[in-house]
Amino acid sequence: MRSHLFEQARENTQPGMSLQNPRMLRVNFAGEFFARQGAMVAYQGEVDFAYQGAGGVGKFFKKALTGEGMPLMKVTGRGDVFLARDAWDVHVIDLEGGGDSVTVNGENVLAFEPGLQWDIRRVEGAGIAAGGLFNTVFSGQGRIAIACHGQPALLTVDQPTFVDTQSAVAWSSSLSTGVRRTVKAGALIGRGSGEAVQLAFEGQGFVLVQASEGAPQPVQAG
Repeated sequence: MRSHLFEQARENTQPGMSLQNPRMLRVNFAGEFFARQGAMVAYQGEVDFAYQGAGGVGKFFKKALTGEGMPLMKVTGRGDVFLARDAWDVHVIDLEGGGDSVTVNGENVLAFEPGLQWDIRRVEGAGIAAGGLFNTVFSGQGRIAIACHGQPALLTVDQPTFVDTQSAVAWSSSLSTGVRRTVKAGALIGRGSGEAVQLAFEGQGFVLVQASEGAPQPVQAG
């Protein structure tokens, strides 16, 4: 029997986190890592999954207050775990320590290695009433896998940059962030919720922007 599918399976022998294909992450591990709850599509070996909550009491309260955070599961054992999210594009980011850090929208986090530290923080200038402007800062050394709804664009920030609040996936933690509200209150200029609000970035760094506002929210029955 012959197929390019068999060749693809043989080629991926890399330990740790790697792309099985553009929309699926493979984690070859012995020990533990963290993943988005419900993201497992298959696994091989002796593997156990445990609900992790928001990652500690302090983070639990932040999640309850902001609606941000990640429904995590702790994956332990030895083997291969395959993760995906609704066929979104998957990308891997390496943090190399020495003060290296990145801010990621919690909705876009797929998995990360246990050596990383993380915390939920509020975007400066955004009150709780604004909603959706709380993100997760990762630091230390290790890998993060992110899932993007559509092929993302990486923008170099060397001048004031503005991004729809639901399209910003990740950005350099060294950037100054804030909120910009469009002067005309009814202006529908973004692809998000229709609110005339954008994330504002200044400094030197990058921002990763997905080609969508993310998965559509379910409509509540009246």
